[in-house]
Amino acid sequence: MLTVYFMHLLLLGFDFVELLGLIAAILTTAAFLPQVYKTWKTKSTDSLSLSMLLIFVSGVLSWLVYGFLIDSFPIILANFVTAISGILLLYFKIRYKN
Repeated sequence: MLTVYFMHLLLLGFDFVELLGLIAAILTTAAFLPQVYKTWKTKSTDSLSLSMLLIFVSGVLSWLVYGFLIDSFPIILANFVTAISGILLLYFKIRYKN
């Protein structure tokens, strides 16, 4: 299914570099989602560092702004989804604090 989507992007005029960036964005963002799911299901945030999450979310939001400034869809997509995931983990860290 993703292969069809990527072929469609190529036909719409995306170049190889943009396609590679989109693939990287999907993979790196998807790699982060199991942690969000696990934290939500177990309601345990003991192994998550609050300072790491704050620094991480700040960096991701900076990448998101950068993506908009250079008009890069892969950077915008990856960092938008990752920012939401990071903010959710911050919320869980505060909410499920023992």
